[in-house]
Amino acid sequence: MIGVTVLGATGSIGVSTLDVLARHPDRFRAVALTANRDAERLAEQCRRHRPHYAVMADPQAAARLGELLADLPDPPEILCGVEGLEQVAALPEVDYVMAAIVGAAGLRPTLAAALAGKRVLLANKESLVVAGELLMRAVADSGAQLLPIDSEHNAIFQCLPPNFSDGLAQVGVRRILLTASGGPFRTWPIDQLALVTPEQACAHPTWDMGRKISVDSATMMNKGLEVIEACWLFGTDTDHIQVVIHPQSVIHSLVQYEDGSVLAQLGNPDMRTPIAHAMGWPERIASGVTPLDLFAIARLDFHEPDLDRFPCLRLAYEAARAGGTAPAVLNAANEIAVASFLERRIPFTRIAEVVAGTLDALPSETMDRQGLEFLLEVDRRARAQAERLVQLQVH
Repeated sequence: MIGVTVLGATGSIGVSTLDVLARHPDRFRAVALTANRDAERLAEQCRRHRPHYAVMADPQAAARLGELLADLPDPPEILCGVEGLEQVAALPEVDYVMAAIVGAAGLRPTLAAALAGKRVLLANKESLVVAGELLMRAVADSGAQLLPIDSEHNAIFQCLPPNFSDGLAQVGVRRILLTASGGPFRTWPIDQLALVTPEQACAHPTWDMGRKISVDSATMMNKGLEVIEACWLFGTDTDHIQVVIHPQSVIHSLVQYEDGSVLAQLGNPDMRTPIAHAMGWPERIASGVTPLDLFAIARLDFHEPDLDRFPCLRLAYEAARAGGTAPAVLNAANEIAVASFLERRIPFTRIAEVVAGTLDALPSETMDRQGLEFLLEVDRRARAQAERLVQLQVH
């Protein structure tokens, strides 16, 4: 039986992971489930999946969870805070860790899972964006497995040969084609984007995602972060990654080879497909996803992204090329800017301006094998600078 910890169990990825896990009760068991503050939903999940551990990032929510589960004859051990998250990510009885905590908050437990040699199912892209060098070093040193859950990166993984870690050029790869839906505003007049509301930005046309990721999709910062993530996952650089807008979200990404072949992975836009792929790999297991009906789709469209419409994508490429701490600054500034937009403190178009201003104020520093505390300090300074820029807008 394969023991699984789900970091971020109450989010969309966590819920999909538990759905796949429940389809294979003879193969997987939930050892630990975690959430931020949603004690009610985590309590429901604990009643159904009966984990040995339950973790709330928020201490008050942990106390509430204890109350909600007090009637169980064998309630899970309840932990709280980042220490609890790190503990359940590295438990000896855990084999797989789904890293699905959104944002930089997922960095510590994801790194703990890698250091403990687990199969890390990576849905938290910020772990690689902020600390790619640290995470990849931990994977190499511990013998952990790092399998991508983002639908695009999982698609690329499926289209590459098993020995791609020898170097993409050595296996005949010319470039990676990273698809993007383009979000809900790809056809809006640019001069209307300042009027976008949080409700409009969160109404993604093809994917059901959380609010922060939905906004990132609307600005295409999500795709920019995925470019940085792909550089680490597949040992390449931005010159070999091209973003392609594909509104139907049926082709999840493609790999172009030197012989002229282009391999693509297709499927309905349902995160259970990459989750089941990573949980079963190298086997294929049932995910519960409806089979793709090509006749119903009928057409597939592709467009080049407009960097005037999507300045966040341009900023992400620039941060990737700068390297060092620039991606960490980019991510931190974006998290502050997106939160401020969702709180209606700044307009939609100000998100990119806050990120650009923060990158200008905090030039990239070299990593020089610096540790996690150095990166967390960079993250703190970037958030403080981004908040200052938000305040300038507010006042």
